[in-house]
Amino acid sequence: MDEKDFMRRAIELAKLGSGWTHPNPLVGAVIVRDGRIIAEGYHHKCGDLHAERDALKNAASNGTDVKGATIYVTLEPCCHTGRQPPCTQAIIESGIKKVVVGSRDPNPLVNGGGVKVLRDAGIEVEQDFLREECDKLNPIFFHYITHKMPYVILKYAMTADGRTATVTGKSKWITGEEARRNVHRTRASVAAVMTGIGTVKADDPLLTCRLDDGIEHHQPERIVIDSYLEIPEESALIKSAKTSKVTVIYGYFNPHTSDRREWLYHQGVKTADSRLDENGRIDMKKVFESLAEWGIDSVLVESGGELAASVLPFANEIHAYIAPKIFGGVSDIRVPIRGEGVDSPDDAAQFSLDGVEKFGDDVLLKYKRKM
Repeated sequence: MDEKDFMRRAIELAKLGSGWTHPNPLVGAVIVRDGRIIAEGYHHKCGDLHAERDALKNAASNGTDVKGATIYVTLEPCCHTGRQPPCTQAIIESGIKKVVVGSRDPNPLVNGGGVKVLRDAGIEVEQDFLREECDKLNPIFFHYITHKMPYVILKYAMTADGRTATVTGKSKWITGEEARRNVHRTRASVAAVMTGIGTVKADDPLLTCRLDDGIEHHQPERIVIDSYLEIPEESALIKSAKTSKVTVIYGYFNPHTSDRREWLYHQGVKTADSRLDENGRIDMKKVFESLAEWGIDSVLVESGGELAASVLPFANEIHAYIAPKIFGGVSDIRVPIRGEGVDSPDDAAQFSLDGVEKFGDDVLLKYKRKM
Protein backbone atom coordinates (compact mmCIF):
# COMPACT_ATOMS: atom_id res chain seq x y z
CA MET A 1 0.00 0.00 0.00
CA ASP A 2 1.13 3.58 -0.66
CA GLU A 3 0.10 6.96 0.74
CA LYS A 4 -2.91 7.26 -1.56
CA ASP A 5 -4.14 3.85 -0.46
CA PHE A 6 -3.99 4.94 3.18
CA MET A 7 -6.08 8.06 2.56
CA ARG A 8 -8.53 6.15 0.37
CA ARG A 9 -8.96 3.65 3.19
CA ALA A 10 -9.75 6.60 5.49
CA ILE A 11 -12.33 7.78 2.93
CA GLU A 12 -14.00 4.36 2.89
CA LEU A 13 -14.10 4.33 6.67
CA ALA A 14 -15.67 7.81 6.73
CA LYS A 15 -18.53 6.60 4.51
CA LEU A 16 -19.53 4.08 7.19
CA GLY A 17 -20.91 6.98 9.21
CA SER A 18 -23.27 8.07 6.41
CA GLY A 19 -26.56 9.29 7.81
CA TRP A 20 -25.52 9.05 11.45
CA THR A 21 -23.18 12.03 11.92
CA HIS A 22 -25.57 14.92 11.11
CA PRO A 23 -24.87 17.80 11.53
CA ASN A 24 -21.24 16.74 11.86
CA PRO A 25 -19.07 15.76 8.88
CA LEU A 26 -18.08 12.29 7.71
CA VAL A 27 -14.48 11.68 8.75
CA GLY A 28 -12.15 8.68 8.61
CA ALA A 29 -8.63 8.16 9.94
CA VAL A 30 -5.88 5.54 9.67
CA ILE A 31 -2.63 5.35 11.61
CA VAL A 32 0.39 4.05 9.72
CA ARG A 33 3.89 2.91 10.64
CA ASP A 34 6.50 1.42 8.31
CA GLY A 35 4.06 1.30 5.40
CA ARG A 36 1.44 -0.64 7.34
CA ILE A 37 -1.88 0.37 8.90
CA ILE A 38 -1.70 -0.22 12.63
CA ALA A 39 -5.04 1.34 13.65
CA GLU A 40 -8.07 2.93 12.05
CA GLY A 41 -11.26 4.70 13.04
CA TYR A 42 -14.10 6.90 11.87
CA HIS A 43 -16.80 9.20 13.25
CA HIS A 44 -19.62 6.75 13.92
CA LYS A 45 -22.35 9.07 15.15
CA CYS A 46 -22.92 12.67 16.24
CA GLY A 47 -21.77 12.88 19.85
CA ASP A 48 -19.43 9.89 19.58
CA LEU A 49 -15.66 9.99 19.30
CA HIS A 50 -14.24 11.81 16.32
CA ALA A 51 -12.30 9.73 13.79
CA GLU A 52 -8.85 10.53 15.19
CA ARG A 53 -9.82 9.67 18.76
CA ASP A 54 -11.62 6.55 17.54
CA ALA A 55 -8.44 5.38 15.78
CA LEU A 56 -6.32 6.14 18.85
CA LYS A 57 -8.80 4.30 21.08
CA ASN A 58 -8.66 1.27 18.80
CA ALA A 59 -4.87 1.35 18.87
CA ALA A 60 -4.88 1.44 22.67
CA SER A 61 -7.41 -1.41 22.81
CA ASN A 62 -5.06 -3.54 20.72
CA GLY A 63 -2.01 -2.57 22.74
CA THR A 64 -0.53 -0.77 19.73
CA ASP A 65 2.03 1.97 20.36
CA VAL A 66 1.46 4.90 17.94
CA LYS A 67 4.50 6.99 18.94
CA GLY A 68 6.33 8.16 15.83
CA ALA A 69 3.52 7.03 13.51
CA THR A 70 1.66 8.97 10.80
CA ILE A 71 -2.10 9.55 10.86
CA TYR A 72 -4.08 10.08 7.66
CA VAL A 73 -7.33 11.95 8.29
CA THR A 74 -9.89 13.03 5.70
CA LEU A 75 -10.67 16.38 7.41
CA GLU A 76 -8.53 18.85 9.36
CA PRO A 77 -8.48 17.81 13.05
CA CYS A 78 -10.61 19.98 15.32
CA CYS A 79 -8.98 22.26 17.87
CA HIS A 80 -11.99 23.29 19.95
CA THR A 81 -14.22 21.63 22.53
CA GLY A 82 -17.71 20.75 21.34
CA ARG A 83 -19.48 17.47 22.09
CA GLN A 84 -15.95 16.02 22.13
CA PRO A 85 -12.61 17.49 23.27
CA PRO A 86 -10.10 18.66 20.62
CA CYS A 87 -8.62 15.97 18.42
CA THR A 88 -5.43 18.02 18.13
CA GLN A 89 -4.88 17.49 21.86
CA ALA A 90 -5.26 13.73 21.53
CA ILE A 91 -2.86 13.61 18.56
CA ILE A 92 -0.23 15.65 20.39
CA GLU A 93 -0.48 13.52 23.53
CA SER A 94 -0.25 10.29 21.51
CA GLY A 95 3.24 10.98 20.19
CA ILE A 96 2.23 10.84 16.52
CA LYS A 97 4.90 12.61 14.46
CA LYS A 98 3.05 13.42 11.22
CA VAL A 99 -0.53 14.26 10.22
CA VAL A 100 -1.70 14.00 6.59
CA VAL A 101 -4.89 16.00 6.02
CA GLY A 102 -7.34 15.71 3.12
CA SER A 103 -10.03 18.41 3.35
CA ARG A 104 -9.75 21.81 4.99
CA ASP A 105 -12.43 22.50 7.60
CA PRO A 106 -14.46 25.66 6.80
CA ASN A 107 -15.87 25.73 10.34
CA PRO A 108 -14.73 29.09 11.80
CA LEU A 109 -13.89 27.26 15.03
CA VAL A 110 -11.26 25.25 13.12
CA ASN A 111 -10.44 26.64 9.62
CA GLY A 112 -6.65 26.30 9.75
CA GLY A 113 -6.51 26.43 13.53
CA GLY A 114 -6.15 22.68 13.85
CA VAL A 115 -3.14 22.61 11.54
CA LYS A 116 -1.55 25.53 13.39
CA VAL A 117 -1.94 23.88 16.80
CA LEU A 118 -0.31 20.70 15.51
CA ARG A 119 2.59 22.54 13.86
CA ASP A 120 3.13 24.67 16.95
CA ALA A 121 3.49 21.40 18.88
CA GLY A 122 6.27 20.28 16.51
CA ILE A 123 4.17 17.83 14.49
CA GLU A 124 4.69 17.70 10.74
CA VAL A 125 1.46 18.41 8.81
CA GLU A 126 0.80 17.77 5.12
CA GLN A 127 -2.37 19.43 3.81
CA ASP A 128 -4.63 18.93 0.79
CA PHE A 129 -3.64 15.31 0.25
CA LEU A 130 -6.24 13.81 -2.14
CA ARG A 131 -8.29 16.86 -1.23
CA GLU A 132 -10.73 16.57 -4.14
CA GLU A 133 -11.61 12.99 -3.17
CA CYS A 134 -11.94 13.91 0.50
CA ASP A 135 -14.07 16.97 -0.28
CA LYS A 136 -16.60 14.72 -2.02
CA LEU A 137 -17.41 13.18 1.36
CA ASN A 138 -18.91 16.33 2.81
CA PRO A 139 -20.83 18.63 0.44
CA ILE A 140 -23.61 18.66 3.07
CA PHE A 141 -21.36 19.74 5.94
CA PHE A 142 -19.46 22.31 3.88
CA HIS A 143 -22.69 23.93 2.66
CA TYR A 144 -24.38 23.86 6.06
CA ILE A 145 -21.43 25.31 7.96
CA THR A 146 -20.74 28.11 5.45
CA HIS A 147 -24.30 29.11 4.46
CA LYS A 148 -26.26 28.24 7.64
CA MET A 149 -28.81 26.51 5.41
CA PRO A 150 -29.58 22.83 4.78
CA TYR A 151 -28.19 21.12 1.71
CA VAL A 152 -31.28 20.47 -0.40
CA ILE A 153 -31.74 17.60 -2.86
CA LEU A 154 -34.83 17.79 -5.07
CA LYS A 155 -35.81 14.32 -6.30
CA TYR A 156 -38.49 13.28 -8.76
CA ALA A 157 -39.32 10.36 -11.02
CA MET A 158 -40.81 10.87 -14.46
CA THR A 159 -41.52 9.03 -17.68
CA ALA A 160 -39.55 9.51 -20.87
CA ASP A 161 -42.20 12.05 -21.93
CA GLY A 162 -41.85 14.03 -18.70
CA ARG A 163 -44.94 12.85 -16.78
CA THR A 164 -45.03 12.17 -13.03
CA ALA A 165 -48.48 10.52 -13.13
CA THR A 166 -51.07 9.21 -15.55
CA VAL A 167 -54.09 11.25 -16.65
CA THR A 168 -56.01 9.66 -13.76
CA GLY A 169 -53.37 10.76 -11.26
CA LYS A 170 -51.81 7.34 -10.64
CA SER A 171 -48.06 7.29 -10.09
CA LYS A 172 -47.20 3.93 -8.48
CA TRP A 173 -44.86 2.95 -9.85
CA ILE A 174 -43.06 4.99 -12.48
CA THR A 175 -39.62 3.53 -11.84
CA GLY A 176 -38.60 -0.03 -11.04
CA GLU A 177 -37.51 -1.64 -7.81
CA GLU A 178 -33.78 -0.96 -8.21
CA ALA A 179 -34.30 2.77 -8.66
CA ARG A 180 -36.68 2.93 -5.71
CA ARG A 181 -34.14 1.10 -3.57
CA ASN A 182 -31.59 3.77 -4.42
CA VAL A 183 -34.02 6.46 -3.24
CA HIS A 184 -34.11 4.68 0.11
CA ARG A 185 -30.30 4.83 0.25
CA THR A 186 -30.52 8.58 -0.34
CA ARG A 187 -33.11 8.91 2.43
CA ALA A 188 -30.72 7.15 4.80
CA SER A 189 -27.97 9.67 4.00
CA VAL A 190 -29.89 12.88 4.79
CA ALA A 191 -31.18 14.41 8.00
CA ALA A 192 -34.75 14.90 6.75
CA VAL A 193 -37.18 14.07 3.95
CA MET A 194 -39.76 16.69 2.97
CA THR A 195 -43.05 16.44 1.11
CA GLY A 196 -46.21 18.48 0.65
CA ILE A 197 -49.75 17.87 1.82
CA GLY A 198 -50.85 17.18 -1.76
CA THR A 199 -48.50 14.21 -1.99
CA VAL A 200 -49.61 12.98 1.44
CA LYS A 201 -53.25 13.01 0.34
CA ALA A 202 -52.59 11.47 -3.07
CA ASP A 203 -49.97 8.81 -2.25
CA ASP A 204 -49.98 8.38 1.55
CA PRO A 205 -46.17 7.98 1.65
CA LEU A 206 -44.23 6.68 4.65
CA LEU A 207 -40.94 8.39 3.67
CA THR A 208 -38.78 6.12 5.82
CA CYS A 209 -35.68 4.23 4.75
CA ARG A 210 -36.70 0.61 4.16
CA LEU A 211 -33.65 -1.29 2.93
CA ASP A 212 -33.71 -5.01 3.57
CA ASP A 213 -29.93 -5.50 3.61
CA GLY A 214 -29.33 -6.51 7.22
CA ILE A 215 -27.78 -3.13 8.08
CA GLU A 216 -29.25 -0.61 10.49
CA HIS A 217 -29.86 2.61 8.58
CA HIS A 218 -30.47 6.12 9.80
CA GLN A 219 -34.14 7.14 9.68
CA PRO A 220 -34.61 10.72 8.48
CA GLU A 221 -37.04 13.09 10.12
CA ARG A 222 -40.18 13.43 7.97
CA ILE A 223 -41.34 17.00 7.26
CA VAL A 224 -44.71 17.92 5.74
CA ILE A 225 -45.51 21.37 4.31
CA ASP A 226 -49.20 21.64 5.18
CA SER A 227 -50.55 25.20 5.15
CA TYR A 228 -53.90 24.42 6.81
CA LEU A 229 -52.93 21.43 9.01
CA GLU A 230 -54.97 19.13 6.82
CA ILE A 231 -52.83 16.01 7.21
CA PRO A 232 -55.22 13.00 7.31
CA GLU A 233 -55.58 11.32 10.69
CA GLU A 234 -55.24 7.86 9.11
CA SER A 235 -52.14 8.69 7.07
CA ALA A 236 -49.06 6.49 7.29
CA LEU A 237 -47.06 9.45 8.58
CA ILE A 238 -49.39 10.00 11.53
CA LYS A 239 -49.57 6.30 12.36
CA SER A 240 -45.77 6.00 12.46
CA ALA A 241 -45.01 9.33 14.19
CA LYS A 242 -44.24 7.78 17.58
CA THR A 243 -41.53 5.58 16.11
CA SER A 244 -40.05 7.94 13.50
CA LYS A 245 -40.10 11.74 13.76
CA VAL A 246 -42.69 13.78 11.88
CA THR A 247 -42.87 17.57 11.77
CA VAL A 248 -45.75 19.42 10.12
CA ILE A 249 -45.09 23.02 9.11
CA TYR A 250 -48.19 25.18 8.63
CA GLY A 251 -48.83 28.80 7.80
CA TYR A 252 -52.47 29.70 8.34
CA PHE A 253 -54.07 30.46 11.68
CA ASN A 254 -57.77 29.77 12.02
CA PRO A 255 -60.14 28.65 14.81
CA HIS A 256 -59.23 24.98 14.60
CA THR A 257 -55.43 25.47 14.64
CA SER A 258 -54.96 25.10 18.40
CA ASP A 259 -57.13 21.99 18.68
CA ARG A 260 -55.48 20.43 15.67
CA ARG A 261 -51.99 21.09 17.03
CA GLU A 262 -53.01 19.57 20.36
CA TRP A 263 -54.31 16.43 18.65
CA LEU A 264 -51.17 16.09 16.54
CA TYR A 265 -49.00 16.53 19.64
CA HIS A 266 -50.68 13.53 21.26
CA GLN A 267 -49.98 11.50 18.11
CA GLY A 268 -46.27 12.29 18.47
CA VAL A 269 -46.22 14.91 15.72
CA LYS A 270 -44.27 18.15 16.10
CA THR A 271 -45.86 21.25 14.56
CA ALA A 272 -44.29 24.57 13.66
CA ASP A 273 -45.73 27.69 12.08
CA SER A 274 -43.98 29.63 9.35
CA ARG A 275 -44.59 32.99 7.76
CA LEU A 276 -46.23 33.38 4.36
CA ASP A 277 -44.63 34.89 1.27
CA GLU A 278 -46.15 37.62 -0.92
CA ASN A 279 -48.24 35.00 -2.75
CA GLY A 280 -49.83 33.70 0.45
CA ARG A 281 -47.77 30.50 0.40
CA ILE A 282 -45.47 29.21 3.10
CA ASP A 283 -42.14 31.02 2.79
CA MET A 284 -39.67 28.22 1.99
CA LYS A 285 -36.64 30.40 2.68
CA LYS A 286 -37.90 30.85 6.23
CA VAL A 287 -38.63 27.12 6.48
CA PHE A 288 -35.09 26.18 5.51
CA GLU A 289 -33.64 28.81 7.84
CA SER A 290 -35.66 27.31 10.68
CA LEU A 291 -34.57 23.78 9.81
CA ALA A 292 -30.93 24.89 9.91
CA GLU A 293 -31.48 26.40 13.35
CA TRP A 294 -32.90 23.05 14.48
CA GLY A 295 -29.69 21.33 13.38
CA ILE A 296 -31.11 19.78 10.20
CA ASP A 297 -28.24 20.04 7.73
CA SER A 298 -29.78 18.27 4.73
CA VAL A 299 -33.21 17.71 3.19
CA LEU A 300 -34.37 15.37 0.45
CA VAL A 301 -37.54 16.78 -1.14
CA GLU A 302 -39.95 14.23 -2.62
CA SER A 303 -43.05 16.14 -3.62
CA GLY A 304 -45.44 17.23 -6.32
CA GLY A 305 -44.70 19.95 -8.84
CA GLU A 306 -46.01 22.88 -6.82
CA LEU A 307 -43.79 22.38 -3.76
CA ALA A 308 -40.90 21.43 -6.06
CA ALA A 309 -41.21 24.84 -7.73
CA SER A 310 -41.04 26.57 -4.34
CA VAL A 311 -37.99 24.52 -3.36
CA LEU A 312 -36.11 24.89 -6.65
CA PRO A 313 -34.38 28.21 -5.74
CA PHE A 314 -32.81 26.46 -2.74
CA ALA A 315 -31.92 23.14 -4.38
CA ASN A 316 -28.25 22.22 -4.39
CA GLU A 317 -28.84 19.00 -6.30
CA ILE A 318 -31.54 17.53 -8.52
CA HIS A 319 -32.00 13.78 -8.78
CA ALA A 320 -34.11 13.08 -11.85
CA TYR A 321 -35.12 9.44 -12.31
CA ILE A 322 -36.32 8.72 -15.85
CA ALA A 323 -38.27 5.59 -16.71
CA PRO A 324 -38.62 4.14 -20.23
CA LYS A 325 -42.39 4.65 -20.24
CA ILE A 326 -44.75 6.98 -22.07
CA PHE A 327 -47.89 8.18 -20.25
CA GLY A 328 -49.00 10.78 -22.79
CA GLY A 329 -51.71 13.37 -22.13
CA VAL A 330 -51.64 17.14 -22.47
CA SER A 331 -52.02 18.22 -18.83
CA ASP A 332 -49.28 20.37 -17.30
CA ILE A 333 -50.33 19.31 -13.80
CA ARG A 334 -48.44 16.02 -13.78
CA VAL A 335 -44.95 17.37 -14.39
CA PRO A 336 -42.00 17.44 -11.98
CA ILE A 337 -41.93 21.20 -11.45
CA ARG A 338 -44.91 23.50 -11.90
CA GLY A 339 -45.13 27.20 -11.05
CA GLU A 340 -45.14 30.13 -13.44
CA GLY A 341 -41.90 29.22 -15.19
CA VAL A 342 -39.42 31.61 -16.77
CA ASP A 343 -39.84 33.95 -19.73
CA SER A 344 -36.47 33.27 -21.35
CA PRO A 345 -33.97 30.39 -21.41
CA ASP A 346 -31.46 32.84 -19.95
CA ASP A 347 -33.63 33.07 -16.81
CA ALA A 348 -33.52 29.33 -16.12
CA ALA A 349 -32.06 27.88 -12.93
CA GLN A 350 -28.64 26.62 -13.97
CA PHE A 351 -27.34 23.16 -13.02
CA SER A 352 -24.49 21.01 -14.32
CA LEU A 353 -24.57 17.26 -14.87
CA ASP A 354 -22.77 15.57 -11.99
CA GLY A 355 -23.41 11.91 -12.74
CA VAL A 356 -25.44 9.32 -14.61
CA GLU A 357 -26.45 6.01 -13.02
CA LYS A 358 -28.48 3.13 -14.37
CA PHE A 359 -30.88 1.03 -12.30
CA GLY A 360 -32.37 -1.70 -14.44
CA ASP A 361 -34.03 0.13 -17.32
CA ASP A 362 -34.29 3.38 -15.36
CA VAL A 363 -31.73 6.19 -15.49
CA LEU A 364 -30.79 8.63 -12.73
CA LEU A 365 -29.44 12.01 -13.81
CA LYS A 366 -27.72 13.89 -11.00
CA TYR A 367 -27.33 17.64 -11.34
CA LYS A 368 -25.54 20.14 -9.11
CA ARG A 369 -26.31 23.84 -9.02
CA LYS A 370 -23.78 25.95 -10.88
CA MET A 371 -21.96 28.29 -8.55
